[in-house]
Amino acid sequence: MIKAQFSHVRHWVFDLDHTLYPPATNLFDQIEVKMTRYVVETLGVSESEADHLRATYWRQYGTTLAGLMREHQIDPDPYLVAVHDVDMSHLTLAPDLAGHIAALPGRKIVYTNGSAPYARRVLAARGLDGLFDDVFGVEHANYQPKPERAAFDMVFNRAGVVPEQAAMFEDDPRNLAAPHALGMRTVHVAESAKPAPHIHHHTDDLTGFLAQLTTDDP
Repeated sequence: MIKAQFSHVRHWVFDLDHTLYPPATNLFDQIEVKMTRYVVETLGVSESEADHLRATYWRQYGTTLAGLMREHQIDPDPYLVAVHDVDMSHLTLAPDLAGHIAALPGRKIVYTNGSAPYARRVLAARGLDGLFDDVFGVEHANYQPKPERAAFDMVFNRAGVVPEQAAMFEDDPRNLAAPHALGMRTVHVAESAKPAPHIHHHTDDLTGFLAQLTTDDP
């Protein structure tokens, strides 16, 4: 049943953090610590105030970076380098996931609110490098983050994504609203479902979900 609902898809778009690796690896926890430290050093505020701003800007603007650019006019490039300088040694290889991604028909891309160099490091640590036709970061959307529609338009135009023939896999339900409006199939990848009109499917097991799409029916 699920496989039939993806029979038209030839463009597969994957988020990165907490989508192509599980939240339990705590990789993003390292990034949040780096974000808070960067805000402390750049704005000269206390750690508690920096942590508050980090979380507030994420909720209000989609990313902490977007808020820092809007409210404090910071240069995004040094920020992206600093906050993504994290240890990836605890990420594990995912051969089953790699096999199912490789079996998907058509073009496959990664689109993250992080940076593309960081995304490529994560993919390598997971054994997923070489599977995707391209990797796009927030820098490819002029630093505008998901969930802004303009960000999706810029990246999808660059990637040649045809929304009516595309699917989006994301852990943040906010980031599936624009793809749904564009006509894409949407999949929420998270431990808990958050039903909404713009979410077609939910899974807490991306590998298992893709297996249903790539395995021949009995």
